[in-house]
Amino acid sequence: MQSIQSPQSSGDAGQRVVGVDMQSGSAGAGAAADQEVQGFGASGTERGHVPSCFVVDEDPKIRHFLSLILHGEGVSTEEFSDGASFLDAVDHRPPDLVFIDVGRDSSEAIQLIEGLSKKGHFGFVQLMSSHGAAVLEHVRKTVEQKGLLTLPVLQKPFQTDAVVNIVRTLKLTDAEEPASRFGLDEALAGSWLEYCYQPKIDLRKKRLIGAEVFVRARHPKFGAVSPALFMPGASDEDLVALGKHSVNNVIGATGRFAAIGLHLRLAINMSLKTLKKLDVAEIVRAHHTPAETCPGFIIDIPEEQVLKDFADAAEVAKSLRPFNVSLAIDDCGHGYTSLMRLKALPFEEIKLGRAFVADCGVDKSRAPLCRTLIGLAHKFERVTVAVGLEKASEVTALVTMGCDYAQGHLLGRPMPENRFLSLLRLRTDPQKVQQLHQSAS
Repeated sequence: MQSIQSPQSSGDAGQRVVGVDMQSGSAGAGAAADQEVQGFGASGTERGHVPSCFVVDEDPKIRHFLSLILHGEGVSTEEFSDGASFLDAVDHRPPDLVFIDVGRDSSEAIQLIEGLSKKGHFGFVQLMSSHGAAVLEHVRKTVEQKGLLTLPVLQKPFQTDAVVNIVRTLKLTDAEEPASRFGLDEALAGSWLEYCYQPKIDLRKKRLIGAEVFVRARHPKFGAVSPALFMPGASDEDLVALGKHSVNNVIGATGRFAAIGLHLRLAINMSLKTLKKLDVAEIVRAHHTPAETCPGFIIDIPEEQVLKDFADAAEVAKSLRPFNVSLAIDDCGHGYTSLMRLKALPFEEIKLGRAFVADCGVDKSRAPLCRTLIGLAHKFERVTVAVGLEKASEVTALVTMGCDYAQGHLLGRPMPENRFLSLLRLRTDPQKVQQLHQSAS
C-alpha cells in the first residue's frame, strides 16, 4: 500500500486521487502528516457559510487532486488556472483559504499576493511549489510585507494528509450545532437533502465496484448538516418519504454513472420497518428501467432488526430480487448462532463494522473473529464487506483473510456526486488511464 501524493507536475505520467488508484483501484494509505500549521479557528458555521477554498494552479491535475481532498473534508472549492479570474472571484466570494502555486517565475504569484492584499483578504494563504527556497524567498517576503495570514510552504509532491492537516488545524469545518435544530420534515419540504458517495473497493481485483450513499442536508444558513442533527424524532411518515427520496436518487445516480460507461451497484441504508412500508418495486417501475439492463442497488439493514423480524425480512428480500434490488446485513457478526440463521435469508452482502475490523491484523481477539465470519459468509456463498477501514495494515490482513470488498476513509471519504463523477470520468478517460498505468508501472 502506498500513501497518496499529489501529481508532481503538468507533465507527470499520472496521479493518485483520494484513496483509490483509478487505474488499478488499489488503496492508498495516508501517511501521518509531518507538517504542522498554526492559525486561528475559522469555522464555517461561525462565519455563517460553508467554508470555501480557491485553488490557483496551471496544472489541472493538481487542482483536481486538491479539490477532491478538500471536498472530502467538507470544504467547497473553486479552481482557477489564471490569476485574473481568481482575483475577480475573490471580489464576489471571499474564500477562507487559498492555495497558490509558485512557479519558477514567481512574478505571477507575487501579483496574486499583491492583489489579495489590495482586496483586503482576511483568509489564509497556502503557498505550494515544486521549486527550492531561492524561488520562494521573494514571494514569502511579499506575503509578510502585505500582512497576510500565511502557512508554511507546501512542497510538491505533497501527501493527502498534509492537506487534511491544514484544514483541521485551521478548524475550517469545525461545525457547531446549529442554534436552532430543524427536523427531517423541514429538510424534505425545503429540498435540502443531498447525497455523498463513499467508494467501495474490490480487494482482490483492486478496483472500484460500487459505493455507499449517505444523506445529509444543505441548510441555507448552516451549510452541510449531519443527519444526527435532523433525523432524531422523525416520524414514520417522514422516514418513508426519505426512503422514497433515497431510492429515487440512487436509481437516478446509477443511470448517470452508466452514462459514462460504469455500471456500479450503489448501497443505501434503511430500517426494516421503513422498508416494509415502502413500495420499492413501484418506484423502480416508475423509472422505466428494464431489470435485465440495470445493475440495481443494495439496501443495508441492521442485523439486529433482521433477526427480530426474520420472516418479514426474508419476504421483502425475495420480493425485490426480480428488480435487481438486494439486501445487505449491516453491522453483522454479533454472534455465531445469529450468523448461522442468516444463511436462510436471500441477502447479497454481510458488512463487518469498525468494531470488528479495527486492528484486525494484530488484535488477537478480532483477527480470528473476522476470519470466522468471512469463512462462514463464503460458505453461504455471500460477499463480505469490511467497513470503516483506517489503516493499511487492516487492508492487508483482510485481503489475506479473503474479504471481498472494503470501504472506509483510508480508501475514500464520502464525497458529493460531482466529485465522485470526476473520479469516474478520470477512470474512463483512455488517455488518463494510460497515464495512470505508466505511473503505476
